[in-house]
Amino acid sequence: MTLRIGCIADDFTGGTDVAAAFRRAGLRTALVFGTPDATTALPADCDAAVVALKSRSTPADEAVAESLAAQSWLWAEGATQIYFKYCSTFDSTPYGNIGPVTDALMDAAGSGLTLHCPASPPNGRTVYQGHLFVHDQLLSDSPLRHHPLNPMTDSSLPRLLSAQTPHRVAVIDWPTVRRGVDAVREALLAHERAGVRHVVADALTDDDLTVLGAAALEMPVVAGAAGLAEGVGHAYPTSGPAVAEPWPDQGRAAVLAGSCSARTLEQIAQFYAAGLPSLHLDVLAAATGRDVTAEALTWFDKQDPGQPVLIYASASPEELAAVQAQLGVAEAAAQVEDLLGALASHLVERGVRRLLVAGGETSGAVTTALGIRAVLVGEEADPGVPWTYATTRSGDLALMLKSGNFGAPDLFTRALTESR
Repeated sequence: MTLRIGCIADDFTGGTDVAAAFRRAGLRTALVFGTPDATTALPADCDAAVVALKSRSTPADEAVAESLAAQSWLWAEGATQIYFKYCSTFDSTPYGNIGPVTDALMDAAGSGLTLHCPASPPNGRTVYQGHLFVHDQLLSDSPLRHHPLNPMTDSSLPRLLSAQTPHRVAVIDWPTVRRGVDAVREALLAHERAGVRHVVADALTDDDLTVLGAAALEMPVVAGAAGLAEGVGHAYPTSGPAVAEPWPDQGRAAVLAGSCSARTLEQIAQFYAAGLPSLHLDVLAAATGRDVTAEALTWFDKQDPGQPVLIYASASPEELAAVQAQLGVAEAAAQVEDLLGALASHLVERGVRRLLVAGGETSGAVTTALGIRAVLVGEEADPGVPWTYATTRSGDLALMLKSGNFGAPDLFTRALTESR
């Protein structure tokens, strides 16, 4: 058993993102979907294992229970360090689930101190003076303030985290990080002596995250986005990159999009502008009982098999608000997940062998519908967006699970049309 680090991600695309980060650090990485059990098996000789849950927006007690179960399984598989991966935009409700889950994992591990950093510089996420930035905007000024489930209207990470935990929160500033690993370790010890439990670290570059990862190597529990995970991964001795399953030479290609993020909407617009077949799903019609799934499949069957297709329920903030006003937030989300999960099964049965899925909740619905429990992590098409490889009831599948805000505007067209 070579497993060094076990990771718990709070949604499926976040799991894909952090698995890609470990792979970039040279660790052979497996990704497991949902809470594992005694029948869940890892590929041989994994250095890192990521358990991807759907716990970001569930009630806090459920998120804690699922995360603790995943932690116990990872410990049983040999992991000596647990990394709790959350979104680089610190998506959370005002009362959880980042704080409650981190506290529970630390309690189980007997840990009195942890390090947090959601920075992901390649994706424009940085932390300075404890405030989270999205490119050149504070988080609270960015499009994430319109997030359909967890609108982010505050940029202060200590303030956000303090609302979710009874324990003290402090910051390690950027000048300290720039002084190197020893300076960060000294700052961590000083905070621990002062009774601090959660330390948020500034980071503006990947080099900063490498420093933080090395400083946190001995911590039983570390928390943050994929950038810090890669920094931790670089601190481990490596045994070579993961070997991906062969790229499928046959079969059709499709995109299923449920995310309403600004970047996903750009990617949809670019796909449409490229003249590729696109179909928008009528979520309100589906809620009234119309068989929107059958209509979409009829449309799919008429398309050129040589071209990738896009089927999406994504909508602008105004369109989304109108749907949620009629159905409610939870029911609107459930309709989208049910539609796209069902479509994924039918598309794979119809010969789709390259499937790109946009959105964390959508990705969870798709992998659940396809019965996929574990994948090997392959090469990235864009930072944080790798291809993964699985076997389904209908055959081998190359699967890309994309966080809503990730990927270049041309990702959909480029990933599904470029040769390998």
